[in-house]
Formats: sequence, C-alpha cells, structure tokens
Amino acid sequence: MTNIHFKDFGISDDITRALEGLGFTAPTEVQTKVIPVALTRRDVSVKSQTGSGKTAAFGIPICEIVDWDENKPQALVLTPTRELAMQVSQDIMSFGRFKRIKATAIYGKQPFAYQRSELKQKSHVVVGTPGRVMDHIERHTLDLSKVEILVIDEADEMLSMGFIELVESIITHLPKKRLTMLFSATLPKDVEKLCHKYMDNPLDIEIEKTEQVNEHIEHSVYVVKEAAKFALLKDITVVENPDSCIIFCRTKDNVDQLVDLLDEEGYTVDKIHGGMEQNERFNVMNDFKRGDFRYLVATDVAARGIDIDRITHVINYDMPLEKESYVHRTGRTGRAGEVGKAITLVTPYEDKFLAAVEKYIGFNIDQKDAPSKQDVVIARTEFKQKMNEEPEIKVDKKEQLNEDITKLYFNGGKKKKIRAVDFVGTIAKLDGLTSQDIGIITIQDNVSYVEILNGKGSLVLKLMRDTTIKGKLLKVHVANK
Repeated sequence: MTNIHFKDFGISDDITRALEGLGFTAPTEVQTKVIPVALTRRDVSVKSQTGSGKTAAFGIPICEIVDWDENKPQALVLTPTRELAMQVSQDIMSFGRFKRIKATAIYGKQPFAYQRSELKQKSHVVVGTPGRVMDHIERHTLDLSKVEILVIDEADEMLSMGFIELVESIITHLPKKRLTMLFSATLPKDVEKLCHKYMDNPLDIEIEKTEQVNEHIEHSVYVVKEAAKFALLKDITVVENPDSCIIFCRTKDNVDQLVDLLDEEGYTVDKIHGGMEQNERFNVMNDFKRGDFRYLVATDVAARGIDIDRITHVINYDMPLEKESYVHRTGRTGRAGEVGKAITLVTPYEDKFLAAVEKYIGFNIDQKDAPSKQDVVIARTEFKQKMNEEPEIKVDKKEQLNEDITKLYFNGGKKKKIRAVDFVGTIAKLDGLTSQDIGIITIQDNVSYVEILNGKGSLVLKLMRDTTIKGKLLKVHVANK
C-alpha cells in the first residue's frame, strides 16, 4: 500500500498539489480501492469504519470529475449531521483548491435565505443533511438537473436517524444517469436494499473492521457504581494524563453537569451537544481542533465523522446503549495509524450493553482495576504541570494550505453583469499571473470575492486598482475575514 501514490490514479496536477499541501502522502486502503473505480464512474457501495479516510475517497473523484465552467451543482453529498456536512464541504474545497471547486453546505438551524443566496452562486458541489436538502428541492432553490454524482455518507446513521425515506425521495429528483457512491460503517438490510434499488451494478468494497479497531486502539473497561464515576474519572485522567481527550455522555444534561464539575477541578474543558446554537458548536469544535483546551465533553453529536487529528483518548463516561455508538465514539481516536486509548466506565447494571459491544467488535475488552491511590499521587504532579502549561496550538492542515491565499473584495457582481469567467480572463492576463493563481470566486448581486493563490494577492491588488473588468473599474481591497 505504501508504494502507491495519488498520482498513480491519473489525478490532475491541481488536485495532487492540494493533497501534498494537506500532508496527504500515500492513499489509505479505502482511497486505494475506491478512487480508481469512481473515476471510471462505476457505482460503489463501501463498508468502511470511521477514520479510514473515506471523505477523500469520494471527495477526490468529485473534484476530478466536476467541470469548473458549469454553474449548477454537479455533485450532491448527503450526510446525517450538520457538523459532518460542514466538514465534508470544507474538505472538498481543500482537495479542489487549485481547481477552484466551490462546495456549499446546507443544513438545518441556519437561515434558509442565506443558503438560498449561496445556492444562487456557482456551486460545483452541494453537501447537506436530507431534511434541508429536501426543503430546498421543494422550494425550487436547489437545481439538481446537472448532478452527475451522488454520495450517501454514513448511510447506517441515516437509517438510525430515520432519514432513509427522505434520502429515497431526494434520489427520485436526481438525473437517472449518474455515479452513486454509498458509504457506511455497517450495512443493515435497509441500506443494502437502498443499494440494489438505486445503484447500477455497484462494486461492493469492504475494508476490514475488527483488525483496524483492535490494532490502533487500546480498549479498556472499568466497572464502577454510578455514584463513584466522577471520582474514578478524575483518577483515570490524572494517571493517563491525555494530551487531547473526548469524554462522551448520553444526554446533554449529563454533559452540562460534567463540564461544570471538571471546570471546578481546574480542567481545561468545553462541551458540545445538540442543545447548543450551531455557530457555538462549530466554534467549540474548531477551538478543540486547534488545541485551545484538552478535554471536550460531548454527546454522540460529536461521534460521527468529525475529523480531528491526534486525539489521544476517548472516555465513555456513560456506556453507549447502542453497540454501533461504541465504534463511532471510540473511532475518534487511533486515526490514520496513530495509537489511541478507548476507556469505558460501566455500571454493574450495564453488563448486557458491554456484552453486546464485545460481540459486535469481535473481542473482549480488558477489564481494569481503578488506579491505586499511590499511582494517582505519583502521577498528580505531572498532571498538574500539563494542566498549567499553555497548550500547543495545532495548525490545521487546511489552514496551512490557505496561508498563501488572499481573498479580495470587488464592489461589483451580478447586477453589473460580471461573471466568474470575467475575473479569470482579466486576472490571468496580468503580468506575472496565470489562471493557476486564481482560487474560488464568489459572485453576489453587488459584490464579488476572488481568492488569489501562491502569495500573489498583493500583486493582484495593486494591478487591479487600474484594470477594468468588462469596461468597469471596480474598487478592490483585501476582504474582511
């Protein structure tokens, strides 16, 4: 597997360049098996665990296949959660950065009018949750006539959240001639039925599960009475002293209570659950990715598809009641070949849930005794030292890719009959510039935003102050962030 490179798939230079900038070295197993098949436009049904790199497995072919000149969406990606929709859209734009691929995320709890405005722009890819996608279809604000690629991501989660009928309804609005890719950690019968009904002779790809779960994640379980859980959690975190840890609870009330308790104990901690405003959830997740705090307390809303590097520990403070949830939660650690730890606290009355999980993952989880008082005393000095240290801020790979990008504002848009192609034609003719230096272009009614790549933003800013677009001299400055 290590001898295979992305360029071996016949991917264009624009995309391989972006992948290099993102730190993608060799393709993962799921990428190796899916990308070449998808590029031939054969349908694929993929059974693959979370953390295996499947977003790139479908995101790279999408970026390769879509035509920049087409203004209507050419790919639709359906995801079960808002967080996943946002992340997938950002990943696709990162893969397609130098091809100027624009992906638009649409999901609930965000103003409909804002999304309608976004969908009026050139959007090559739309990533959304089924409910909001159907809203846009019914209100005729999402044109699916040019869609050539459909991706159903986390299909088993769609099923458990009651979205399968909605997904089927959306499919009936799509062109029949298309590439369809379905990804699922498990393949329940209803998901298999979906494959047979709406896919054309799909190639079934399965990435083995239990070996991956076992190889990269060290699983352990502690049996504890409910009243003693918090004391045990403190002792475990002192001894383990994680760099970055997600603690899962079953309910948002449990999350709120646990965050308050940990905060009082001096932990660098924040929370995420479904009762929070969407922007607040995004901000917390971004701060956690950056390493602003070490402990994130969350409900299962954070367990699916959120790609955060270097999470060293996952702790199930509340035992998940569904065996699939155990896999999705613990899959936040041990990603991309890194070793992680998954620790679960189980009350004496939850033994049947533990047995179901062990049967599902194919092995017995090691049962450990609580850390001794002596172990806790010995570890406490180092734990306190880490707590008082300024955390090391992690630079997001996507941010690194964006370092040489300047976003410029122009005071003209659709009402002045200006199109994206007009910006490309004008800027590419400037001295020292080519179309390769132009990134994503967003045209609104009265303003436009153009990303300039390769550190050439200041040059374009200077030259465009005296250069007309379609005979019009527009005001130009660096866009506000």
